[in-house]
Amino acid sequence: MRALFTAATGMEAQQTQIDTIANNIANVGTTGFKKSRTEFQDLFYETLRAPGAASDDGSLLPTGVQIGHGVQLSSVNTIFSAGDRLNTGNQLDMAIDGSGFFQIQRPTGETVYTRDGTFKLDGDGNLVTARGYQVIPAITVPPDALSVTVLSDGTVNAEQPGNTAPTNLGQIQLARFANPAGLRTLGGNLYDATIASGDPETGIAGQNGFGAVAAGFLEGSNVEVAEELVQMILAQRAFEVSSRVIQAGDEMLRIASQLSQ
Repeated sequence: MRALFTAATGMEAQQTQIDTIANNIANVGTTGFKKSRTEFQDLFYETLRAPGAASDDGSLLPTGVQIGHGVQLSSVNTIFSAGDRLNTGNQLDMAIDGSGFFQIQRPTGETVYTRDGTFKLDGDGNLVTARGYQVIPAITVPPDALSVTVLSDGTVNAEQPGNTAPTNLGQIQLARFANPAGLRTLGGNLYDATIASGDPETGIAGQNGFGAVAAGFLEGSNVEVAEELVQMILAQRAFEVSSRVIQAGDEMLRIASQLSQ
């Protein structure tokens, strides 16, 4: 019975929807997290009669007979809308007000990208992520620095004893992509460029469409819990209805088998 397999695809699709919602809600407090959205499309159709086919008397039929075979997952799309700004007061914490990503270098030398600006200093005074990955371009804070200031264009200055003027330590540059949704999620708040995302374009924060750097702030998750709960209820009900279709198909098969006895 076709309905059994069609309903099964619906249950599988809603299970994927629930899995995605669960991941969104689990990361509601993750700095720089971007929520995901599942997208579906219908499966192939069995054409029993093509639209516009000729009938027995030679007339053209205005509609056809096409039976669908369910649903399949089209994509899990990452939504890069901005999250709320969280005031931390720590000058090494940074948020991007607008488009762009911080550039990070992994120990393998690979460049990856993030919206998480929870930066710290390692034992050598290098500006690194919470996992110890170095920020690109490299910023090194001298051990005698009294304070560090980050301007909106990414310029990092340090106040040192005996110097009336701040010392320029470098400038953080941002990267952006033609299609951010095409980035590959690596975990750890990191993304990797792909053919779908396009090559990164780097630039100075606050110029040519790049977002400005807000020091002392972090970007929170863009997950809306109320929205996710609504979607979870809808997915749960859709899963329940699909299971009832399977029950109905099973009952029909039971009745048919009794008729044959």
